[in-house]
Amino acid sequence: MATVPSAIRNPCPPGACVCGRDALENDPFADCRILMLTRDEERRLVERIERASDYADLQKVCARMQAQLGVVLRIAPGPNEVRTVLGFDIAFDPHPGLCRKTQQTIPAAVRRCLSDKPTIAFEILDADSLFAPGD
Repeated sequence: MATVPSAIRNPCPPGACVCGRDALENDPFADCRILMLTRDEERRLVERIERASDYADLQKVCARMQAQLGVVLRIAPGPNEVRTVLGFDIAFDPHPGLCRKTQQTIPAAVRRCLSDKPTIAFEILDADSLFAPGD
């Protein structure tokens, strides 16, 4: 059996989520760090994302999520023209144990951050070379 952290997220009601938590808990080689993201910790994470002061700060939060929880959050301009924050692709890479609600809550917090601080959205666009000279 996998080493499950002491403080773990309560399981979702049966049939309400497709996170694969049962398979994660039964796999002895599984990365169970995502189970440490309790509802209270998720609330703190959402608040931290919404407080990001610039793109570098937002990247630090994403890097810490990857280091501490083992999940990767990708933030990039969408395939079409980006006119609003809804034009950004914000999603987690597939990861067993990542709750469906978390997969919606965290990207929503990033969108609120980008709406409140448009300079971060411009930095993301700039990092993706959309404002590069000669395009």
